[in-house]
Amino acid sequence: MKEFNPKLTIGIFSALVGILFASQVKMNIQMVTPVTISSIQRLEIEVKSLKTEIDDLKLNIDDKQNYLALIEDSNYSDDNIISVLEDERDKNMLLAGYKTVEGPGIEIVMFDNIDSDELSFDFNDGIIHDVDMQNILNDLRVAGAEAISINGERVLSFSDIKCAGPVIRVNGRSLGTPFIITAIGDPKLLMAAISAPGTYAEMLTKVYGIGIQPYSKDKLVIPAYSGDFSYSYAKTVQ
Repeated sequence: MKEFNPKLTIGIFSALVGILFASQVKMNIQMVTPVTISSIQRLEIEVKSLKTEIDDLKLNIDDKQNYLALIEDSNYSDDNIISVLEDERDKNMLLAGYKTVEGPGIEIVMFDNIDSDELSFDFNDGIIHDVDMQNILNDLRVAGAEAISINGERVLSFSDIKCAGPVIRVNGRSLGTPFIITAIGDPKLLMAAISAPGTYAEMLTKVYGIGIQPYSKDKLVIPAYSGDFSYSYAKTVQ
């Protein structure tokens, strides 16, 4: 019969404790994501956009409370009530995009990559598609764009944007290059959404050679939405 070896037992026990300790430490290690300048810029844009949205909601609450106070005032005349209702209608039309607006912002000129000799991939990769336009518009909205148009066509939340051969259809209207995107908002934030490193616009320019030229403007005019929209399936909850 073999003699009991305490050193061997202690060695095995120490090895097991070491493995368990290493596993526990590994489980508790937090994943560290590298911080880049582009990620910081994107976060700053998102924070400023959220602050602007909160301020707008606070103003909207104040307006609604004042509106209710005026309506509930028994001394308020019918003419004044009509005036308040007309102001409320105009505000709703403005928010819905049925009013022509003006203000500072940026103008973006986009055009296809016409130098096919530089393309080492499919020729279609050098053409602006509807998905490219949608991503650019989304970046502008995140940056706080309050009104957007493409070649003079007002873009709203329900606007259809899709490819149709060599053109892109917006609100049922065919638009060809160059595409001129007009966006009203803080010019610095909007410009960062297009020009900052890591943006979708930079990828289109550097990888696919798509032409994107943004210009800061002190005053832009964006026309009202000229179409008609109605709900076919959505109903008001009683």
